[in-house]
Amino acid sequence: MSNSTKLAHSLLRQLIEAGVSDFVVCPGSRNAPFLIALGEASSKQIIDLHIKIDERGAAFFALGIAKASNNYVAVICTSGTAAANFHPAALEALHSSSKLLIITADRPARLRKTGANQTTNQVDIFSAVKTHDLSTDINLKPLLTDGPLHLNVQFDEPLISEEKNDWLVGVKITRPNYSNKIGGRLDLSTGVLIIGHDRAGYTLDEINDFAGELNWPVISEDPISFPQAIAHSSLFLTDPKIADKLTPENIVVIGRTTLSRSTNTFINHCKNLVIIDPRVADIDNKREADLILTSLPNQVTSQKSDSTLWQKAAVVAETEIASVGWSEQLAVISICQLLPSETALFVGSSRPIRDIEAFCKPRKGLLVFSNRGLSGIDGNISTIFGIAKKFENTSAILGDLTFLHDISALVNRSGENIRIFVLDNNGGGIFSTLPQANADNFDQLFGTPHNLDLEKVATGFGVKSTTVSDLNGLQLQLSKPIVGLEVVIVKVPTRSTNADNLKQITQRVSSAVRIGINLD
Repeated sequence: MSNSTKLAHSLLRQLIEAGVSDFVVCPGSRNAPFLIALGEASSKQIIDLHIKIDERGAAFFALGIAKASNNYVAVICTSGTAAANFHPAALEALHSSSKLLIITADRPARLRKTGANQTTNQVDIFSAVKTHDLSTDINLKPLLTDGPLHLNVQFDEPLISEEKNDWLVGVKITRPNYSNKIGGRLDLSTGVLIIGHDRAGYTLDEINDFAGELNWPVISEDPISFPQAIAHSSLFLTDPKIADKLTPENIVVIGRTTLSRSTNTFINHCKNLVIIDPRVADIDNKREADLILTSLPNQVTSQKSDSTLWQKAAVVAETEIASVGWSEQLAVISICQLLPSETALFVGSSRPIRDIEAFCKPRKGLLVFSNRGLSGIDGNISTIFGIAKKFENTSAILGDLTFLHDISALVNRSGENIRIFVLDNNGGGIFSTLPQANADNFDQLFGTPHNLDLEKVATGFGVKSTTVSDLNGLQLQLSKPIVGLEVVIVKVPTRSTNADNLKQITQRVSSAVRIGINLD
């Protein structure tokens, strides 16, 4: 039996016994030892094998499964540019501490820098992601701790063996138990707790327990998932007078706050800032605060903070939001309100995730996912397909450019029940709300209208698609069960109209909240 086959068998057996159950592979020659072995494991129903034709999408697909399962998911490719196509997902996994196991097949080290075909330096190709360059067997289990990992495996000829053996006989699988680091003591008086969208990797239950101990008002970038979250805070905190009135003695931030400028400005004005995030030990080691913790404390001493003004501000803001007409915001509100319980919801970057933060309220039954490690719009459809592998029903809200950016994922789609809502304003709507909105040649440089019929685009890939352009049409689609993959194109007002509407609703909320909490 060839050394390459033996090496593939040993490494894969170790991963399987360590509880890695999902393997995403792309066809190739140099990774043939892995592909053949995984085919054998799949035929024995020991693993779930997913075949993808595009490495970039495959890596995001694996990332989606990893996010949904909180377990390592392997994505495997051949050498050369195939490996480079894993890079975007590798960076997202790095900055979100996701368990993505990247395995790249390589030619022997002696062929590097010799002009050998399909050969480049794949060692440390993913920058801060730890690489193990393997030509012989090693013990893998101690490496599977947290965050992404890269195995670059050198396979020499012959890649395929004529001889067969049952390399899986007697395999014993140990299900992994990845627990977050919790411990230590925190003593504070009154304050506000702010939860970043990725929660620094902590579970909802872990953070809810901590929040209950603090007994402070809670602001969450994902307001849907936390029942005690103050809704619409990113809207009314844009008013400096309101923000000043609500600024507490202490602010505790869990994870990163990556969305609203108003929330970050509010954080910067507090007297004492505490950050809780394991990533400050390495990836984010230049973050600044009065106190930085790498673990969630399990002993908390604090004073209950009065949330009356916060709650009143949220109620007043809700009244103003209720008057919002047909828009991106109303579409997002309606989707989040009407999705059935036990649904996974993926939210794309740019405007949709900001609209959820500003306009949606807490509710039960939705499990919210997003790619907030680097907040990119690439690979979102592939990530959705990966998440959907672990849920009976999955929905997603994407912008039109985000949808088009990963449109090739529809070629190799999954068979799960998925409904993707695409907010179509013909371009990059987020830029109309940013300072560059007044730039010369704005549409050419930032707006980038696609001028496409997105329903026809999706239908061209053989995907069931429909278009809605009002609330009734959207509600009708939401009332239907999800069967297979569906795309709903949600036609909304123009980007400039949306920017104007956002300014108006923000001003109305500001004025109403000022009156509501007796600032005027």
